[in-house]
Amino acid sequence: MKNEAKRVVTAFLTAVQNGDNATLAALLHPSVSWNQPGENQISGIKNSNTEVFQMVGKMFELSANTLKLTDITSIGANGSKVSCVLRWIASKPNGSTMEVDNIDVYTVENGQIVKAEIFSADLEKENQFWV
Repeated sequence: MKNEAKRVVTAFLTAVQNGDNATLAALLHPSVSWNQPGENQISGIKNSNTEVFQMVGKMFELSANTLKLTDITSIGANGSKVSCVLRWIASKPNGSTMEVDNIDVYTVENGQIVKAEIFSADLEKENQFWV
């Protein structure tokens, strides 16, 4: 189906914004490979949707549940790959804040995300925030 990968990623990002965990779980392949950049508590390669959800849970814990996807600036597709520019914000009770753009590249197969490569526009800021 034409634009299937873009449709899947758009639905995934909408579910992220709405906190729709059932849709997120349905769109992430059980063996998804997720590469989160940096040198901090959430960095590294996750090899399942369970590990991805654990990482996201840690992000919400560290940000006192303030992490939010505020903007989806651009989405482009090339076959099974979809890239997008995303704006994230978060804050901590100690007053530390983060506002960062990420470029995410998703690979979609059979209606599910099988791979995610995350690129940060300000990795130093993310490393400082996610301690």
